[in-house]
Amino acid sequence: MAEDEQNTIETRSFLTCVTELAQLLGVEDVGMEPGDRHARHLAHAVRKPLLGRASLPDDWFVPLMAAAVYDPDPSFCRWFIEPAVYAFGRRRVMAALVDYLQVGTDAERSGAVRAWYSAHVPLRADRSPGYGPGGVRDPALDESQDIKADWLEASLRVFSESTDLLIRQRVLLNLPTSRTAYPAQLHELLESTSASARVHPDPHIRRWAAAAD
Repeated sequence: MAEDEQNTIETRSFLTCVTELAQLLGVEDVGMEPGDRHARHLAHAVRKPLLGRASLPDDWFVPLMAAAVYDPDPSFCRWFIEPAVYAFGRRRVMAALVDYLQVGTDAERSGAVRAWYSAHVPLRADRSPGYGPGGVRDPALDESQDIKADWLEASLRVFSESTDLLIRQRVLLNLPTSRTAYPAQLHELLESTSASARVHPDPHIRRWAAAAD
């Protein structure tokens, strides 16, 4: 599939996602802009109401994550990831992104990679009332070391199994090159991935392998 066709599909899906969020929030959709501008207009309209809530209904989690994953702009998917992290916890958000990476479509995998960086957003009590009652937050909401290990493993496996060059680039080039960043149980998988990347015809992938060496 050509990249411009893929972008069209992602834009249409993103508009669907943010429209659902706007309806949940009771935000009126009066945008008349075509395509991606309409979606961005709606995204801007729901950003503050989402972050300004002390809590979000549990059944909003799935559409919120979908909006983050289908947002084609890595600079803005934080608008959905950040309120999700405050309301539902970093652990749950990261676990959902791992699921997208493991079993999602290529578009969803790309979106999960874009959103993963934003899932590390620092949390402050004065940033959102969703931080916790009285400015106190349950640390279990954000415990995610094992989920981060799951992300590393899923990324390595997607690189090994995918036949799509763009997906292979995106997952690999967002991985750390230091062996110490990986738990011991992933070292064998890391070595096989590095060996494959060293002889890959794509120069960006070979460059990652060289840095890992």
